[in-house]
Amino acid sequence: MTSAHTAVARPLWAGRALALVGVVLIAINLRTAVSALSPIFGAIEVDVPLGSLGIGLLGTLPPLCFALFGLLTPLFQRRLRLESLVIVALAAMVLGDLGRAFSGSYAMLVVSSIVTFGAMGTGNVLLPPLVKKYFPDRIGLVTSLYATAMALFSLFPPLVAVPVTDAAGWRAAVGLWAVFALAAMVPWIGLFVQERRRSEHPTSHQIDRGAGQSDAEAIGRVWRSGLAWSLAVMFGFTALNAYAFFAWLPELLTDRAGVDAAQAGSLLALYAAVGIPMSLIVPVLAVRLKNIGLLVWFGVVCYLAGDLGLLLAPSVATWLWVALCGLGPLLFPLSLVLVNLRTRTQAGSVALSGFMQGLGYLIGASGPLVVGILHQNSGSWTAPLIFITATIPVVLVAGLFVARPSMLEDGWHRTRV
Repeated sequence: MTSAHTAVARPLWAGRALALVGVVLIAINLRTAVSALSPIFGAIEVDVPLGSLGIGLLGTLPPLCFALFGLLTPLFQRRLRLESLVIVALAAMVLGDLGRAFSGSYAMLVVSSIVTFGAMGTGNVLLPPLVKKYFPDRIGLVTSLYATAMALFSLFPPLVAVPVTDAAGWRAAVGLWAVFALAAMVPWIGLFVQERRRSEHPTSHQIDRGAGQSDAEAIGRVWRSGLAWSLAVMFGFTALNAYAFFAWLPELLTDRAGVDAAQAGSLLALYAAVGIPMSLIVPVLAVRLKNIGLLVWFGVVCYLAGDLGLLLAPSVATWLWVALCGLGPLLFPLSLVLVNLRTRTQAGSVALSGFMQGLGYLIGASGPLVVGILHQNSGSWTAPLIFITATIPVVLVAGLFVARPSMLEDGWHRTRV
């Protein structure tokens, strides 16, 4: 049984309202900068030359930075408390957002974007262990809250970018997201102060160093865990499908289903929207269900039905195939909650979260590139759709392995014998 199951449930706000607000505010900031630039590239190019290659590079930075900093964050956490590292990451987001807003050259825009996305990658990794630390009795509920906040606030930047640019210029539209990161720092500064007060005992520093040694062992052992690799593969191929569809779905639908540009945009919005209720429901179900494999099977069946529909009958019930493809990524919030449901300790949660997201986002970043290459070389969308469909059995095998009721740390103890 997990700590989530054995912890005594108490009111969500009881003595941890600041932590709940802090977790949600972090989630709000983890996707805003990703989609803040693309709607206003035309306005930015007036001041900062971009070009097609430059725009393409900016588009690949988020998953690559998420991957790199996903792997690095557990190493950072050996030196700092969770609260301290959160504050550092949020401060980096503020600096990155402001740096992008005041960029006078393409190089500065890229460097500032790397700072911003790297800080977001660190935030991605820290959220599950923060939930484990402050809400061990409410893992499903709090995971659903922050996953839903993350999904909802990924929709806002494209909606407000153009109006804000028209009213105040592109620099204001890009820099305004620093305000949200700054606001998120407030509760974590308060929690940091509380943690310092609890650590007044003179041996607390030694205790922290001992925890750091545990973290170091966890970071090394997670690479040899079948559970960790399976979770990373499930998360990674889910990300691959999502990134590929966000990048190519409008063009695919225009060419293959015969819809116009406006309809294609609406269908892309449908693809994104159907995942929002899944972010709210799936983590809660994962905690309550005895057989998590049911959620894996549901996601996989939705994926297969949607992909095969687009492959075999794209112009018939196109909205249904798109909606089914959009339901498949329910495996994303499932992966997030499994980080805590499959670990016993905070050290294990940090290590598993970093490994899953580091390797997973690296796999996910390849999706748009592979689909683009297949489309360009074949001249049609058949080969890309076959490739996407072929990834689903991999997701199923990895997901069913993770669904088994095993714990990360138990595997470590077995390897010692």
